[in-house]
Amino acid sequence: METAPGSAPSSSAVALRLALAAPGLPDGPFGCPICLDLLKDPVTVPCGHNFCQGCLGALRQRPGPPDGSGGAGGAARCPLCQEPVPAALRLRKNRALCEVLPLLAAAAAGSSPPSPAASSPMAPGAEEEDAAGEEGAAVLCDVCPAGARVAAARSCLVCLASFCGAHLEPHRRAPAFRAHRLVAPLRRLEEGLCPRHLQPLDGFCRAEQTCVCARCRAHEHRAHDVVPLEQEREHKEAQQAKFLSDVENELEELTVTIAQAKKMVELIKGAATKEREGVEKLFAEASEVLATFQKEVTGFIEEGERSMLGEAEADLRWKEERRAKLAQCKQNLENVPGTDTIYFLQEFQALKVAMEENLSPSLSFQNELNFTKCTQAVSAMKDVLSAACKSQWDRLQGKATDGLSFQEMEEGLCSPGLSAQRSPSESRFPDKSNNPACRESRDYFLKFAFIIDLDSDTADKFIQLFGTKGAKRVLCPIPYPESPTRFINCEQVLGVNLMNRGNYYWEVELIDGWVSIGVIAEDFNPQESYNRGRLGRNEKSCCLQWNGQNYVAWFGGFESVIQQPFFHTIGVFLEYSEKALTFYGVKDSKMTCLQQLKVSHLAKGQSDPFQNKINNKFTSLFFCKLKPAFFLESVDAHLQIGPLKKDCVSVLKRR
Repeated sequence: METAPGSAPSSSAVALRLALAAPGLPDGPFGCPICLDLLKDPVTVPCGHNFCQGCLGALRQRPGPPDGSGGAGGAARCPLCQEPVPAALRLRKNRALCEVLPLLAAAAAGSSPPSPAASSPMAPGAEEEDAAGEEGAAVLCDVCPAGARVAAARSCLVCLASFCGAHLEPHRRAPAFRAHRLVAPLRRLEEGLCPRHLQPLDGFCRAEQTCVCARCRAHEHRAHDVVPLEQEREHKEAQQAKFLSDVENELEELTVTIAQAKKMVELIKGAATKEREGVEKLFAEASEVLATFQKEVTGFIEEGERSMLGEAEADLRWKEERRAKLAQCKQNLENVPGTDTIYFLQEFQALKVAMEENLSPSLSFQNELNFTKCTQAVSAMKDVLSAACKSQWDRLQGKATDGLSFQEMEEGLCSPGLSAQRSPSESRFPDKSNNPACRESRDYFLKFAFIIDLDSDTADKFIQLFGTKGAKRVLCPIPYPESPTRFINCEQVLGVNLMNRGNYYWEVELIDGWVSIGVIAEDFNPQESYNRGRLGRNEKSCCLQWNGQNYVAWFGGFESVIQQPFFHTIGVFLEYSEKALTFYGVKDSKMTCLQQLKVSHLAKGQSDPFQNKINNKFTSLFFCKLKPAFFLESVDAHLQIGPLKKDCVSVLKRR
């Protein structure tokens, strides 16, 4: 009687197997090495071994070893000789065995089988080990039929299968399984094999900290310290407490640092968002200011055109009418006959009266239009805006080494606004502690007081002079007489005084608007264009400019922004022999150095285009005689030369 694959062997089958067992083959040539029962629907694999068709099909469906050499989708191996069974191999029945097996079963039906020993001793040499199989309770026998599988008792590292107590009997008593290694039930048997040699991992290499098999010990790891797995586990378990403690400390530190990193990320995002919103708002406001200024200037031009065009058209009409009237009277007089004396006298008198008439409309403007300076005003505004943008961009680029720290970012985000950071470029401004003149009071400079009178022959036609001390920019041109020394493209005026030796000091009151104060070479051409003729935009002059927001020093077209508060009084100290020009803010007889123009070589590694220009070209300015110079940039600019006479007398009396 035949039994189903995987079921317990019948008495006749056991008797037949014992009768036909051949040396060296498990359970004889007609037993299935997998289910250990008589073959049913036998199939033969390429290596020549026979198996039940159902048992071999189930074996081929199980997951194979880690190298992918077996299991579903790969090539299974023969449980007896480990020869691969191709996955594409189509299993066909061995018809010869199918005919012989029923005859053998019938012949063995009368044999009395030996009593099966439930606790038969294990085959000599068969190895059985305990393993860490905590999850073995959930491991099922791989031989039991589907739907009736019971818990496995042991797993075989050679067969790569788990067996229940009944199916484990051949491993316990058959000599063929002598070298098989049994362990507590394992879920993932393939992990117990060496991926290279497909042999059980039974040792641990301490040199490379990896599990090895017998072939690994004999070849790659033969010179290494290899110990049994259990010994290495005991060694590792002794270190486990300290190791886990270190891991716990590391986890706690990572938790703290991750929290800080997240906070930093949020702070950076918050600071960038806040800064972006502030910049966008300021740019919008600046655009509104420019749009308003553009609207005002355009309206000023249109209003000037409208008012002045009406007067010009009225004057044109009057002149055309007068020309027509005079031409008619002249023609009438020429057409009088020589014999008509009375008519001649009448026409002559009419022409005379027409000639004496002077009813031309009075014009409120002269040769120049009052809105023709708008272009210059807007150009000056554009230059100031461009210079301010360049200066602030330079500050931003230099701020990379002076950024906000983590703590400052936190404080800045919590406060209404971030405090301004001082740019490294500001270090080029004068250090009062290193400048001897800064330690002197105003009385010291009054010893070199220089009385300045403005030269009306140099004043631009849009500058109105108040005596020899005051100057104000106006919209309507002033009919100054022609002069070769007069500025024609820049609203500038010079002093009549020359400076070519010694020290000179004078003061200027900034009353309103944008004003530049400086010196200029005597031979400078006053007919230079606006861009080249302004103070400090050439190598023949230099100046200190107040642009409504801050001070800026100019020379040769280069600028240096000065971060100082506004002073109504500016003191200018020229040391001709020392080739130096210093500007001071004067308040309550105290002197604050704003900027000193003097050759001063930079330290190695420093870069300052403005100081480089001073070092290369500033001394050539002193090859000429110099004059005080003033530039009234904005339409409301107004300045007054300081009255130093009384102060000078007071100082001399005290001395």
